[in-house]
Amino acid sequence: MANFNTHLNVAFMVSGTLSLTVYKAGLIDDSGFLVCVALGTIGGLLPDLDSDNSTPIKLGFNITSFVFAFGLVMHWRSDLSLLALIALWLAGYGFMRYVIFHIFTTMTVHRGVIHSVPYMAILGLGLTCLSYYGLHLPLTTSWFYGLFLFGGAMVHLALDEIYSVNLTGMRLKRSAGTAMKFYQHKDKWWYLLIYGVLALLIYAAPPFAPFVDDVSDPTHWQQLRQGLLPTLLETWWTHKG
Repeated sequence: MANFNTHLNVAFMVSGTLSLTVYKAGLIDDSGFLVCVALGTIGGLLPDLDSDNSTPIKLGFNITSFVFAFGLVMHWRSDLSLLALIALWLAGYGFMRYVIFHIFTTMTVHRGVIHSVPYMAILGLGLTCLSYYGLHLPLTTSWFYGLFLFGGAMVHLALDEIYSVNLTGMRLKRSAGTAMKFYQHKDKWWYLLIYGVLALLIYAAPPFAPFVDDVSDPTHWQQLRQGLLPTLLETWWTHKG
């Protein structure tokens, strides 16, 4: 399968290119462009959260543990002494980084249900719902956030499938078909739960038709065409035509 750097670089390039496209079309603003790039890149690392020794899971739990400990200290900063706050900081960080991390890695298997299309769809739709209903962001922006996260994850799964082909011998490796999957019989009860949650999110998701109407609005793509080529090159091309 592809390594961490490959997933990171390819996800960044794909999400960056697509983000620039929708930004130049006027579908997202400056901050939306940056968030879409970040979400697409993060999505490109998400499927490896079920790998106990992967860089994304270690980095993710380190950051989560730090944020959790920081939140505890900020909440109790006025009520506890300095030594108590230091002890709380260390205890909170240690609990997340070692106890929760151990439980998570014990319950998950690499290329299990997390490393699947429906699970990534849940994360993408969940982010769309959170952005629209929780953060009250515009409909189009909310859908783009969820789609970029999901799209980055699909880049990851596609890379793993590509790397499962031995191009020199033109044959499939043993890992073929274990990356971009929709169901595995041995995890049938987990997949039943996943598809149940996915169905609920689809039902609760913000309306999709207005998003499609906005994206397909010809004025956006006319704006994109006008900003597609550098000014000098566009002038030369128009003159030549």
